[in-house]
Amino acid sequence: MANVEIYTWSTCPFCIRAKQLLNRKGVEYTEYVIDGDETARDRMVVRGTDGKRSVPQIFINNKHIGGSNDLYGLERQGELDALLNQDPVQMS
Repeated sequence: MANVEIYTWSTCPFCIRAKQLLNRKGVEYTEYVIDGDETARDRMVVRGTDGKRSVPQIFINNKHIGGSNDLYGLERQGELDALLNQDPVQMS
C-alpha cells in the first residue's frame, strides 16, 4: 500500500472532501493539520511541485498529487487506485 500524506486545515471543505474519498477507499494516510502554522505551510510548499499554498496538498509515495480536485480527477480517470496500490519501496 502506498504512503499517503495530506496537508489540511481542520475546517477546510476541500480537505474534508479529499479525506472522505481516501476514507471511502480504506486508505490509511498521515494528516498534517497546519491551521495557522506558517512554518508547516512553508514546508508543504517546498515539497510540492507547483508552489501552491492552498490546502489540501496531497502526496502519494512522496509524489505531489495536488489538491482535492486533482485527487478526484485521478479517481475519475481510473488512475487513483493504481497509485494507491503501489509499494513505496518500489518507488525509491
